[in-house]
Formats: sequence, structure tokens, C-alpha cells
Amino acid sequence: MSILAACLATVIMADSGDPTTPQKLPTPSPDAVLHVPPPASRFSLQSPLPSLNGVMMDWVGNSYGLAQQTARSQGLQARILWIDATANIDKVNTSEKVATLVKMIRLSGFNTVVFDIKPISGQTMYPSKIAPRLAEWKGKVLPADFDPLAAMVSECKNAGLFLAVSLNAFSEGHRDFKVGPGYAKTDWQTTLYEPLISAYSIYNDNYPVNPIFNPNSVGADQISAYNDRNAMPDQGTPDMYAVALDRFGTVTASYQASNVPAARVPVQGSVLIGKGGAGTFLKNQAPINSKLRFSSVPKFVKISERPDQQVPLMVNPNNPEVQDYEESLMKEVLTNYDVDGVIYDDRLRYAGINADFSPITQQQFEKYVGRRITWPDDVFKFTISPALNRGVIPGPYYEAWMTFRAQTLRNYMLRIRKAVKATRPRTQFGLYAGSWYGEYPRLGSNWGSPDLEAGFWFLTPEYAQTGLAPLCDFFIAGCYYPTSTIYDALSQGVPIGNSVEGAAQMANRIVRDQSWTYAGIALSQFKGNPDGLRAALQGACGASQGVMVFDLSHDIEPMWQVFAQAFANDPRTPPHASVSYLAEVRRKRAQVDKLGHKEPPVIINAGSSGIGQ
Repeated sequence: MSILAACLATVIMADSGDPTTPQKLPTPSPDAVLHVPPPASRFSLQSPLPSLNGVMMDWVGNSYGLAQQTARSQGLQARILWIDATANIDKVNTSEKVATLVKMIRLSGFNTVVFDIKPISGQTMYPSKIAPRLAEWKGKVLPADFDPLAAMVSECKNAGLFLAVSLNAFSEGHRDFKVGPGYAKTDWQTTLYEPLISAYSIYNDNYPVNPIFNPNSVGADQISAYNDRNAMPDQGTPDMYAVALDRFGTVTASYQASNVPAARVPVQGSVLIGKGGAGTFLKNQAPINSKLRFSSVPKFVKISERPDQQVPLMVNPNNPEVQDYEESLMKEVLTNYDVDGVIYDDRLRYAGINADFSPITQQQFEKYVGRRITWPDDVFKFTISPALNRGVIPGPYYEAWMTFRAQTLRNYMLRIRKAVKATRPRTQFGLYAGSWYGEYPRLGSNWGSPDLEAGFWFLTPEYAQTGLAPLCDFFIAGCYYPTSTIYDALSQGVPIGNSVEGAAQMANRIVRDQSWTYAGIALSQFKGNPDGLRAALQGACGASQGVMVFDLSHDIEPMWQVFAQAFANDPRTPPHASVSYLAEVRRKRAQVDKLGHKEPPVIINAGSSGIGQ
């Protein structure tokens, strides 16, 4: 039976009353007594990896999509091991080590290796003529005369393993070691928009506030703001003065000198402490029952000036020189190495909603909206509540800002896809991102389908068009949770989106048959817990078309036997091994859509911020 026929058969079964298929029930009359038939359970014992014990899974949610149907009917399943560059440098720094490693990977039943060759430091694991080479990491050395990528290509070819190489697109330095080309190329670094915060009294006088809340020390040139009592100073000084603000910004108490450490943080409020000029301002301008408010003006800084914010040294995706540089690296790899695939890691994104605010980006954005704007307030303005929560006031171009950045990344992906296919036509092109789609508008990356319809507030028709999924041959969603299945999440009292199955299930629906979708799991979540790992492998493979295990460095030795048990006795071909399978899925999806068949609404299994990034 063809994929289209199978899909149509599913629709016919639903219309004919098949009890195993979710049905659309008639709308009840408001005047009639309601008698709803009891629904069948959506949970059943499933074993997408037959060599492992089955687990209770949501068979309904895991059944949607032609990609799911195709992978199951054709016996396809991705089994991917990710090898991080810096964390594993001592495991791949000789030809003997690479050969031993690849042999173990093959014997354990994996069918795909992702080898990180450009980590966030911006250095390469191969001898590049463009980028600096990674020679050492935490005392572990990569010999200058050894090329681990060449060795990995040779060994994977001999072992029959699909080899994809990973590159971090827009990270060109590592904060903790101050290495990477981005430190010298300051004009490439992303420009962050930050608020310069001041406290304003009822008299409209103001005084600067330290932008770092709960600081270790209290200064005279800035007011220090605290919502964590444990971070407040243990001792007061004669010139120290503090006030407590409630959630409305009303001054409810004041403290002076040695009494300052006794200050209590009101519920949903804060304590402001100053000494010297800052203390004098609070004493004279903030009497009890008066009000203080926070306001801000914009400040623009290079990301290297804010090392506390994130580890990768992010560069500006809107800078043409940056795009040219990243494309040149991709072409260099594909020209010199016979790899089967390339994948961009999670740094195919912006540094945050407050990036990039450089003059280059301002010029491009104003061209996009067709007029000069008040920068950055017409995009958004930062706010700070009495509880020290940072928010934004959306300007008239806030939605345009999110769409503009997502469009920039989408067009860059198109450019690189064309370069990949022109340089090495049968090379597969992939993307990795965290699984919680709702967080990615902040980062500018829309990894969904342009045809996605779902209840996300940011998913305007314009934003939806920026979806990256059709540009990918495969997509890996980082479902890095310790809970394996939706069933387990319910039993443990955690959100269902904070499970491997729940996160993978939603990622599969959001990609919507435009790419293969694989669930990434974090090996570190299952240290000393082989049964938990087994269940996570089941959850990943049941809710998507395969699993990616991150990472080789995460104490994998005790778990090789788990992978061998799961994979080795039931070898599978990965869906991405042949371009024809995905081409057929996409064709049939278009035909089914043309026939007007609509799947049930996407269930938004909300995940946790930062997971998989």
C-alpha cells in the first residue's frame, strides 16, 4: 500500500467508526442530556526497540505524520551517537583510538555518527586554511600531524556507518578559555541591547541601579537591588541605607547602618541598598509610603563585554562577512572530505531577543520595515518590576523583529543548503535545536514547517513562513529530560512536555513531514540508571523516527551494553540514508494537504527553558 493510500485509509477508518482511531464526534445539543461514549485509553505497551522491554506510551500522539508511518512501514530508524569535539579530544587524537571507537560504535548497533568538527570555540578539528585549528583542550592534545576527521571518514566508511559532521554556525569563541577568531574580529561579535537602569523617586530624581541583581557587594556609585535575602550583605556600614519595596513599588520599610542586614524582602518585591551617594539618595528620596519606579535607557555592548551572560561568543548573523566566512568553512569541509552529511548545531541562532542591535542590523531591519524607526524602542523597551523581573514593552515593530530575524536565518540556511548540494550533491543537510519550540522566537530560529498551524501566540502567518524544516534532510530535537515517557511524567507529577516522548512527539508534529525528526537524549541524565536509559531510547524511537545520544564523553562505558542490547540484534537503516524516502514523504504530504485532510490540533507539550541548548 502506498503512503498516500495508507493515509487515506486512516481517514476512511475514522469516518467508519474504527474504535482504534480518534474520531470527530457530533456537536451535542445544548438542550439534550449528554451521554458521551467512554474513550479508549491512549496508552499501551509499546516497544519500538523490540529487544528491550516495552514501556507504556501514547500511541495516539505517536501515530501522526507520514514520516512516522513511512519509517515504521519501511523498518527505518536512526540510531545516532554524537561525538563532541572538545570533550572527546583525547578519544580521537590517534588513528588507533578512532578505529577502536568506530568499531565499538558499530558493534553497539548505532548506524550514524555525528562528529563535531567546529565547536563553539570556532576552532576546527581538521587542518583548515580558514579557521584556527584546535590543538589542545584542558591539557589534552591533538597532534599537529594528525587529522581526526580524515581518520573518522575512513573508519566510518569501512564500518558502513553514516557520518555527519557538526559545525556551530554563529559561535566563534569560548568564554571560559578566551579562544576563537571572534575575539580578534570584534566587528563580527553580536551587539547586545541592554538596559541602563535607574531608580526614580516621586520627585522624579533618579539614581543608577547596578544591572546585576543580587550582587556580592554594595557600591556608592550604584544602588544594589536584591530579591534574594541570602545574597544581601551580612554587615552594614555607617553610610549604608536600605529600603524595601512591595510589589507595587511602595516603600514599606527602611534600614540604616548596622540594621541593613535585618532587611526583609517583601513578597514579589525587593530590597534596594546603597552607601555613599546611593545611600543618600535612598534616604532623602524614598520615605516610607512613597514610591520608587525603575526605568531604563538603551546601551549597546559587544558580547565579549558580557562574559557572565553565555559561554559561546556569538557573532552577528546579519553581518555579510560572517555569513561568507561560515559558508567558506562548509565548502572547505565538503570539498576535502567525503562525509555523508553535515549538520548545524544549536548556535544557528541569535544570542537572545536582545541581539543583534548593531548598526548593520538596524540598517537591514529598517529596510525590511520600509522606514526609519526609533531604535530600539520601536522594537521593544526593557522594563524592570519591583520584584526585579525583567520584561519588555513591545514596540510597533516587535512582531516584525521576530519575523525579520527568523527570515534572516531561513535565508542563510537556504544559501548553505544550495552550497552543500552544489559541492557534494548527495550530502544530507541537517539541523539540531532544543526541543521546546516556544522558546525559539527569542533566539530567532523557526525550525518548524511553514505550514504549521498551532496555538503559539507568536505564530503569525508571516512568522510561519520562515520555517526551516523544508531546508533540512533531518532535524534533531534536544529532548534532554530524565523522564522517558508521557505516562511516566503523569505518574511522577511533572509536565508531560518535560519527557523525552512528549518533547519528541511535539517536535515531530511541528516539523510536519518536511524533514525526518529524531529525538536527542542526554546520556548524563541516566548515569547509573541503565533501565532509565532503556526507557528513554524507547520513548525517543516511539515518538520520532530515531534517537540521537549525546554524548560520547558522558560516562558511556557502562552503557555500551545497553546500546548493544537495544540495537545490535535488530539492525536498521537510518531514514536519512536515502534521499528518496523523504522526497516521497514530502510529495505525499502535499497531496494529502491538497485533498483537505487535516490532522488534529498540535498538542503543545510545553518544555523547559534552556533544555537542549
